[in-house]
Amino acid sequence: MMYSTGDKIVFKNAATVILVRHSESAGWKIFLARRHHKQSFMAGAYVFPGGQVENYDKSAEPGSYIKKSPDFNPARILQEDELPDQEALGFFIAAIRETFEEVGILLGGSASGDFVSFHDKNIRTRYTEHRRRLYASEITLGDIASEEGIVFFPEVLVPYAHWITPEFEKMRFDTRFFLAKLPPEQRPVADATELTESLWVTPQKALEMHFCKEIALMPPTLKTIEELSSFASIDELFTAAAQKEIYPILPQLSGKVVLLPHDSDYCIDKYKRPSDTSSPSRIFGDNGVWKTAYYNKKP
Repeated sequence: MMYSTGDKIVFKNAATVILVRHSESAGWKIFLARRHHKQSFMAGAYVFPGGQVENYDKSAEPGSYIKKSPDFNPARILQEDELPDQEALGFFIAAIRETFEEVGILLGGSASGDFVSFHDKNIRTRYTEHRRRLYASEITLGDIASEEGIVFFPEVLVPYAHWITPEFEKMRFDTRFFLAKLPPEQRPVADATELTESLWVTPQKALEMHFCKEIALMPPTLKTIEELSSFASIDELFTAAAQKEIYPILPQLSGKVVLLPHDSDYCIDKYKRPSDTSSPSRIFGDNGVWKTAYYNKKP
């Protein structure tokens, strides 16, 4: 997953999608799925759907099956102007592909902008087979688009965060987090291979379940959900996300505590941010549960 070229470490690129939907009873909810207990990375943890960026995602083919506005610029939207165009678009394509493979949600539809509807049983059955074959690498997203006469909607993905797996982990990824609203007449179903159980839950309830050990959240997911819990509505969340500064977050291990770039004690120059003692800036393990803490408050 990670390889070295001389002294330079190269990480495996990845994309993950925070699916959200409106809830009449609770305002809004997020979608979480549990990774299979036999997975080599984050086994048993509840995560947002996502996975590795494949070579196909960065190729020219999927780019010919997308609906985009004239000013769509993936690198600019990611706030990474130095990224080559195809590599930047690859994160969006990977997010679309992985969301369909892992949970059956397809961020695509007609050229006019209507999402694919899975209300009809025959259509649902057909796309279930597409999903199976895509996961098995028997077909590509382009094949699905060509056969069904659809295009994909990368602009519905709103970048939210950029996390890099720290050096103390064996498998390391350079991951872009996106927000996306659940399309009408689609419902997520975990693939039962990489992901097993799943749930729709408010951010507040997800944190409560984590602290009670009903579910397990890894540090990036925990920190993200804590941030999401401050928003009263999906509209408020997306408005804030559109104005959010996104920068790479490479956690640093310091003793038994994991520091984030805005912690006063963080010292990886390339990733260090201005200190902010008003926001949780460190993560620690407490009896098998990850928790966040502030710089000026002892865990």
